[in-house]
Amino acid sequence: MVRSSVQKGRISRIGSYAIASSITDHCITCTTFNILAPIYNRMNNKDQIGRESDYRTYWLMRNQRILDWLLCERNFGLEVTNSFTCKKKRLGDAGYVNFILARTNNRGDGLLTALHKDYFRVINHRDLLLNDIGDRVAQLIHVELLGPFSQNRNNSVQQELLIVNTHLLFPHDSSLCIVRLHQVYEILQSVESYQKENKLNPIPIILCGDWNGSKRGHVYKFLKSQGFVSSYDTAHQYTDTDAQRWVSHRNHRGNICGVDFIWLLNPNRYRKLLKTSWNEAVFGMFKYLLRRASLTESDAFAFLKADSDDDYITYSGFCEALRHLNLAGHCYGLTEEEMKDLWIQADIDGNGVLDYKEFQQRIWKYTDPDQQSDSDSDHKDQKIVNTIGFSVKNAVLFPTEVEKGMWPENYSLSDHARLTVVFSPVRMPCSQLIF
Repeated sequence: MVRSSVQKGRISRIGSYAIASSITDHCITCTTFNILAPIYNRMNNKDQIGRESDYRTYWLMRNQRILDWLLCERNFGLEVTNSFTCKKKRLGDAGYVNFILARTNNRGDGLLTALHKDYFRVINHRDLLLNDIGDRVAQLIHVELLGPFSQNRNNSVQQELLIVNTHLLFPHDSSLCIVRLHQVYEILQSVESYQKENKLNPIPIILCGDWNGSKRGHVYKFLKSQGFVSSYDTAHQYTDTDAQRWVSHRNHRGNICGVDFIWLLNPNRYRKLLKTSWNEAVFGMFKYLLRRASLTESDAFAFLKADSDDDYITYSGFCEALRHLNLAGHCYGLTEEEMKDLWIQADIDGNGVLDYKEFQQRIWKYTDPDQQSDSDSDHKDQKIVNTIGFSVKNAVLFPTEVEKGMWPENYSLSDHARLTVVFSPVRMPCSQLIF
């Protein structure tokens, strides 16, 4: 749900991306909350059969408590859940327009995104079905700021943003790490395609949901490489090394970790080519798995060239290593085309094999010498325009104990905490593409 609130006083400027002047004292708030679908809620952790969905009275009562809890908050905004059992009528009566999307193949849960109609006009929306990548879904919603923001309307200032809601696959084993990366890659490809199809100039993008991965993971690094920032960490000035400062989830194994994020990409942030970030992420995962096997740089090179008597890596040896490390060779792993593309990126001189120097540059210490020239060409035929971005004014997790890295035993609404971020709109210059 998205709503406006009046914030008096100085606007906080936390984060390097928050460069520009304040538009108004009005802010928007964004909340993401995985309410734990009844079908996955174990009534007893020792009982793998009894689920809340078998007891209608129980999940209706919990559902009612969740709605009461959310609707009594005067300062909440975008409500994102991974279950749509919430009563649509109550949300509608409170002034929200709802978008509901079930997971593919009748998995029993899904996504709900609600936006307050007094402050946002929905321009368009798309359902992203990732049924070929772990039966996951995502919602892409293109909105325009209304209400208090429109009072400051200027024809030269765009007042639109893209909102994405998703829930990534839980990494039950190491082979699923590449699946989660695939899911994010396809979502960002869909966002990029939507921007191109509709000839959109840069506008803010907010990604919300349960990412089922921590700040140490490859998905986190992938999104960071695309210019996204974690709003909660930005508000509290946490760095990438502060992975244990806060948590948002206690999983079915009893482990606590921070997996719920509201990501922000402002229109003036530099972005690598999406494919470059993808290659970096896969090669980074490749290197991580080699290191986890206690291989040094030279040992890793020897492992990759195991099928060759010469001092180079062949394509077949490269693919076999990817399969051996569970990055390929299963239904959700890297495709033959993706492996071929990675190989082309690694084979700098194009002679069909990788020598030790190419292995170092492209796999062990990934660099892309073409990135600078690509980014330079991306800025041709552009002009500078004013648009709206956001600074992160505040961010809170509830229950409050999770902000200290602890999980309260008396908390029973969900196995996830609620994350709310307050954004302050700011004007900022950025490059405009000429179509």
